[in-house]
Amino acid sequence: MASLSVEPCTFALFGALGDLALRKLFPALYQLDRAGLLHADTRILALARESGEGGARLASIEEHLRRYVPEREIDAAVLQRFTARLDYLSMDFLHAEGYQVLAERIGPEERLIAYFATPASVYGAICEGLARVERARHTRVVLEKPIGHDLESSRRVNDAVAVHFPENRIYRIDHYLGKETVQNLIALRFANSLFETQWNQHHISHVEITVAEQVGIEGRWGYFDEAGQLRDMIQNHLLQLLCLIAMDPPSDLSADSIRDEKVKVLKALAPITAAQVAQQVVRGQYIAGSSQGKAVPGYLEEENSNTQSDTETFVALRADIRNWRWNGVPFYLRTGKRMPQKLSQIVIHFKEPPHYIFAPEQRPLISNRLIIRLQPDEGISLQVMTKDQGLDKGMQLRSGPLQLSFSDTYRSARIPDAYERLLLEVMQGNQNLFVRKDEIEYAWQWCDQLIDGWKQLGDSPKPYAAGTWGPVASIALITRDGRSWYGDL
Repeated sequence: MASLSVEPCTFALFGALGDLALRKLFPALYQLDRAGLLHADTRILALARESGEGGARLASIEEHLRRYVPEREIDAAVLQRFTARLDYLSMDFLHAEGYQVLAERIGPEERLIAYFATPASVYGAICEGLARVERARHTRVVLEKPIGHDLESSRRVNDAVAVHFPENRIYRIDHYLGKETVQNLIALRFANSLFETQWNQHHISHVEITVAEQVGIEGRWGYFDEAGQLRDMIQNHLLQLLCLIAMDPPSDLSADSIRDEKVKVLKALAPITAAQVAQQVVRGQYIAGSSQGKAVPGYLEEENSNTQSDTETFVALRADIRNWRWNGVPFYLRTGKRMPQKLSQIVIHFKEPPHYIFAPEQRPLISNRLIIRLQPDEGISLQVMTKDQGLDKGMQLRSGPLQLSFSDTYRSARIPDAYERLLLEVMQGNQNLFVRKDEIEYAWQWCDQLIDGWKQLGDSPKPYAAGTWGPVASIALITRDGRSWYGDL
């Protein structure tokens, strides 16, 4: 039985029959119940526009649970307890009548968590509906990304929510912040003087952040073509990782102390003007190629595609942080679809020793790297130089890892999904894994300049074959600085 506990609540999931809810949110809630982390009186309201008999909708939710939760983790007693918590309500989120029905199912003093797994365009309407039936006062709202498609639209969404909810009851999701390894960044940096004393421009040469997806669009062509890889991945996930790597130590572990330091990093990002975009940013679009040994279509050949689209499916860029700690240290960010493998990792490259005493031909080996893997195999590896073993080796060097693999080290412990942790944090009222409004705005402000630069230059995405690491120009981006992407094959 878990040692943590949460207060009872009603968890209202708007958009309950969508892909996110069925694939991630209901399984995460089930796992919390399985771990004993849901109060016995916690209820779950599944809210969606689809009409029909509620029992059939709940049966569909259970069917998806069995599909997305590993069979070995399905416990009949837990599943029965979990499904008993569920109720379904068909409602139009834009009409007032549904909120009155919703209010009748919630006690006047009952704590409500409203999770918006819907387009951001209806966030304001949902908040207004909750306020109209006087259910805002005891409610925490959870907002899914993307919040807007640029700075102006994100402000409209956030302002509409803020009319009815203060910032301390708004939880903006970035699911990367719930990953075990991402949270370990704070412990790794600030609990180990070994790293924190070296975490600056004196000891670090450069930093790579790669988030590669092996899949293509997967039926999301309409949404993705409006967004593109910069808006979909850079603006939130990769910039959040950059902030956690680059931020100064917070005064404590409170939500605002951590988020204050992240905002300082975003404010210190050097602008990239239109004239600099061509040298510092590469955008690409995948064409037909091969993935996992099978032929796959190009982006413009996907189902329901617009064959004239110039939306990017790949972005690589160099970011610079103008502050005391990181002056002169480039951060290389790269993300794309239809890459050779699914991979999310951060690589910290340390500088070489100032005086070299070993054989000259071995000098290219001298490079300590801290490799932080977020997926598929979460863990941390430190590449160090040691002497090769053997009487005939002399002082021949070899590079090898000091390695922590979470799955190998903690064999008895299941690594929770990011959404499990984030939902638990919402129930406990902890905001340190969520994104504050000003973080969203500074991130959009920085990304908007890149989009404007592309428009001014008339920059079209460069083609790359599916199953490769992106356009050739992304290799040139980093080799111009005398470096290369770590681990590319």
